[in-house]
Amino acid sequence: MKVPIAKDFPDHHDAELVLKLYELRRESVMRESRKFMLNDWWPKGYEDLAAIAKFDHPDNAKLRQVTGYWELAYGLAKHGIVQPEYLADSMGGEGFFLLARVHPFLERFRTEAPNPRFLRNTEWIATNTEIGKALFAAILARTQQMIAAR
Repeated sequence: MKVPIAKDFPDHHDAELVLKLYELRRESVMRESRKFMLNDWWPKGYEDLAAIAKFDHPDNAKLRQVTGYWELAYGLAKHGIVQPEYLADSMGGEGFFLLARVHPFLERFRTEAPNPRFLRNTEWIATNTEIGKALFAAILARTQQMIAAR
C-alpha cells in the first residue's frame, strides 16, 4: 500500500481530530480498558498475548477496545489524514506502551494468530516519525526494565 505524502505542517483540521481523539479516550468504558491495559496487563510471553486475544478471555474486550482505538488514531496519520509528527507529539506515548509490551513476540503473534495486522499502525507511527522513534525507543527500554523487575 502506498502511503500518501503527509502535510508538512498540521492545521486546524488536525487539531480538531486530535481533540476528538482525546474526547474518546475519556469515555468511561475506554478509561477502564486503558487503565487495565496500562496498569494490570503485563504479558510475560507470547502465551499471555495469545490467551487475551481469544474472544472467550475475560479481558479480551479491553484488549480489542484499546488496540482498536490506537490503531484508528495512528491510522489517521499513516493514511495522511492527520499530520504524523503532530499526532505522535499530541497523543503522548500511551499507545507505544502497549506496543512495547508485546514487541518481543509481535511477529510471532502476527503469523500464528488470526490478526496478521495487529498493531501495524501503531508500529508504523513508532518507526516512521521522528517523535515516534525517540518516544518508542525510550518507552521500549523502560518497559523492558519494568518487565524484568516483575
